[in-house]
Amino acid sequence: MKKITDFFWFCSGAHVATLKKYPTEHNKYVGIGATIFFTALFASLSGGYAMYFVFAGNPLAVLMAVFFGMIWGLAIFNMDRYIVSSISKTGSSNHQILQATPRILLAIMIGIVISRPLELKIFDKEIREKLKISYLNGQRSKIDTLNNTFGNKYVTEIHKISDLKSEKDSLEKDINRSRYVLNQEIFGDKSNQTSGKVGYGTYAKQKEAVLNQKAERLETVRTELSSLENLILKRKDLEGITSERMFNSHQLDSLSNVAGFADRNWALGQLSFNADGSRDLGTYLAIAFIGMLFILFECLPVFVKLMSPVGPYDIALQNREESAIYGAYKDKDVDIAVTDGVLDTKVETEIHKQKQIISGKSARELEDYPWD
Repeated sequence: MKKITDFFWFCSGAHVATLKKYPTEHNKYVGIGATIFFTALFASLSGGYAMYFVFAGNPLAVLMAVFFGMIWGLAIFNMDRYIVSSISKTGSSNHQILQATPRILLAIMIGIVISRPLELKIFDKEIREKLKISYLNGQRSKIDTLNNTFGNKYVTEIHKISDLKSEKDSLEKDINRSRYVLNQEIFGDKSNQTSGKVGYGTYAKQKEAVLNQKAERLETVRTELSSLENLILKRKDLEGITSERMFNSHQLDSLSNVAGFADRNWALGQLSFNADGSRDLGTYLAIAFIGMLFILFECLPVFVKLMSPVGPYDIALQNREESAIYGAYKDKDVDIAVTDGVLDTKVETEIHKQKQIISGKSARELEDYPWD
């Protein structure tokens, strides 16, 4: 238990030697340290999960996710520890709030970054379904675009095929009707189009000739139509239109499994909207509350530090800091005094040395002076 307590004290950024003197403060800093630790743990899981999708499909995806998750968790841990430990409790309330404001803003940003990948995991099933719909719509749009482009490119041939089909249908109906009339003529059925004479007479031969002409024209139309349709099919094969198909369920599952972070993040945003573009309030609030939960969790150590009253540890830490500052100034004074003393000694020594040099020169000059 002592090792756990010491570990959470370390996480809180407290001065352990000072904190041990005040038992009433122990639990508070254990709680602050535990919050910082678990925030870093969530950050590690979040970063690792996000990185897993960045390297999806790579054999080293898991290894890279674990490595990056650890680095990301340590970075968040270090920032949170600094944010909490740098807030001083001995100043005025306004000073503390002013001091904590940039740290709270940083904590909010960290909370947003941490929460997003975890939200992606929480709504994983819904995101997959949204991605499948998006991929289907995208494939449908792609096929429509290819067909429209192809239609604009071969508009003459396509129009001619349409005209030939219309002519073919018209000829087939006309031939069937002409055959019926020819049979009436041969069997002597009287109508406004037949003579009523039985047998294969002049009128029957004329109707048969017309029928044969229509049949020949139908065969020609069918040949031209078949040739144009084969040409269009070959062109579609060459331009890759024939090979394009709507995704089946297996392909959609595979695509949603390898979807990247950006696609999944977009799909999560789209969950907040219905098919008609209106806001899906229930899903929107669920996503928002999860995000706010992590933001609150990230800001909690700062709020705890701000809301807690000034304790003996805070006063002792301030006294220790003031003593250290005072000692630093005194060390400066000592260094200055030592430097001054050393310089004075150097000056005195140099003066004494120069005096001796001058005295020696003067003595030699007196000895060499010609007195006579």
